[in-house]
Amino acid sequence: MMTYEDKLYEIAKDNDAYIVMTAENRAFIRKMPELLGERFIDTGITEQTLVGAAAGLALRGRRPVLHALATFLTMRAFEFIRTDVGIPGLPVKLVGAFPGVLSEANGPTHQAIEDISLMRGIPNMGVFCPADLEDLVIGLESILESERPFYIRYPNLPANYQHSNNFSIGSAETCSEGDDITILTYGALFTQAFEAAQALQKKGLSVQLLNLRTLKPLDDSAVLDSFQKTKLTVTVEDHFQIGGLYSILAELLLKNKLSGNVLPIAFDERWFKPALLKDVLEYEKITAEHLANRIKSAYEKLT
Repeated sequence: MMTYEDKLYEIAKDNDAYIVMTAENRAFIRKMPELLGERFIDTGITEQTLVGAAAGLALRGRRPVLHALATFLTMRAFEFIRTDVGIPGLPVKLVGAFPGVLSEANGPTHQAIEDISLMRGIPNMGVFCPADLEDLVIGLESILESERPFYIRYPNLPANYQHSNNFSIGSAETCSEGDDITILTYGALFTQAFEAAQALQKKGLSVQLLNLRTLKPLDDSAVLDSFQKTKLTVTVEDHFQIGGLYSILAELLLKNKLSGNVLPIAFDERWFKPALLKDVLEYEKITAEHLANRIKSAYEKLT
């Protein structure tokens, strides 16, 4: 499977408009200085400068792709993203590393679990949350070629599911069909949601699983169809419950004058306990087994 760095280089190598930039976060792009030469820029640990410089380059016809830790990119540089990139709608792409539970052993200062809320609140800004590295590579070209700014949650995870290559901005990936339960998810918890759906199906439940891919724009029709078809809708995300997928779903349902049974699985106004990923998942009860049990219990209360 092609890596993110390989795909990024494939897109950028013959198009001088692409400038790869970082705020001293080279973990996933270590070969880029050698490959791109002057089209690679490291501003140091200066996220505000990174975004401001990228906006200036975009105004001159360049297509900057920025890399920094998700927490500091979305919060420290928020005003610059909003004002310099969002208001003029420049095609700057913001790649946030180690978002959500992927920050692992780092404490609350490094836990980007409000980043989607912040980024989706900026007019013109798109939000791409691939499930894993394969999903990221599949969607990357479409996202980078988009004329709008985009925030990308970087998922440093191998794929355990063969994703559809049929990627389109604003279209969800249907991973299983079902009539009893809908699971809506994105990003790092996709694997747990997928395995939970399989476990529930083995218990005789019919489960529809949607990998949303882009949260903004959202695949409204797919979400609404699934919501109306099934008895219970579950949102699974490594983000605050406020402002993330649960809020997005609530807004969509209210807009369409719909109500129903929704189980939100997210962080309810608290930071998660820092630990290695497998321990975080267990402690927070968001492993596939825990998810399946929580969802099954909620469903049985409806029947």
